[in-house]
Amino acid sequence: MSAATDVASEPTSLAGYLSRHFLWTVTGKVATIELNRPERKNPLTFESYAELRDLFRRLQYAGDVKAVVITGAGGNFCSGGDVHEIIGPLTKLDMPGLLAFTRMTGDLVKAMRACPQPVIAAVDGICAGAGAILAMASDLRLGTARSKTAFLFSRVGLAGADMGACAILPRIIGQGRAAELLFTGRSMSGDEASQWGFFNRLCEPDRLSVEARALAGELAEGPTFAHTMTKKCLHQEWDMGVDEAIEAEAQAQAICMQTEDFKRAYRAFVAKQKPRFEGD
Repeated sequence: MSAATDVASEPTSLAGYLSRHFLWTVTGKVATIELNRPERKNPLTFESYAELRDLFRRLQYAGDVKAVVITGAGGNFCSGGDVHEIIGPLTKLDMPGLLAFTRMTGDLVKAMRACPQPVIAAVDGICAGAGAILAMASDLRLGTARSKTAFLFSRVGLAGADMGACAILPRIIGQGRAAELLFTGRSMSGDEASQWGFFNRLCEPDRLSVEARALAGELAEGPTFAHTMTKKCLHQEWDMGVDEAIEAEAQAQAICMQTEDFKRAYRAFVAKQKPRFEGD
């Protein structure tokens, strides 16, 4: 399946998706994206950016995937944009070409936030530049004590305002802490990232993938329609006042109350059984 193919409007299966620029697997209801250039600490290229964007767009219509894990091979998450394959060529582009690139990378973040599935980043080792953005744009983040996360754009003469970092990062770790990282480009240690709330929790390196997939599996077995609604509300309510948000959540919850999952949960509670959710 080509990443350039138009997104389908009907529910589809992504179990057989053939990726060209990273590893893609679907086990049960959980999909895993593994950036797989370990000899270079898994940098991104023009092509892998575009394929990731297109894949996350496809996930809006993937009926078989209920949660996504994104990780990196070889003990590192992602070192950002490839210096030779992205940074060098960017120095030769004109303004229209540069804007096309920055909009394309921003579209990746939009696609990650728009896909209905919870996205979990499993971060070990180097997590820098665009790699830090991928982690930031995920819904949940598991890390390791040895991880180093750096929004290092200022080190190459660029603004920290990249792919939504100035909007999203302060909402995760706070304005002052985000400003420090974006101005200085310094690395945030795993312990610091955990204390600041960037990581939901720290794992031992040899347990990171296991725990990330276990969390994804737990979410995938839960009320996935309701999870989709939660993700949508978390995203949309950034721009709402409190009264507007309360009304939006009233409508969202009323919709969830019409689902079969809600009825199953009630029947299971009455029968003192564990509910089985099916996403309908």
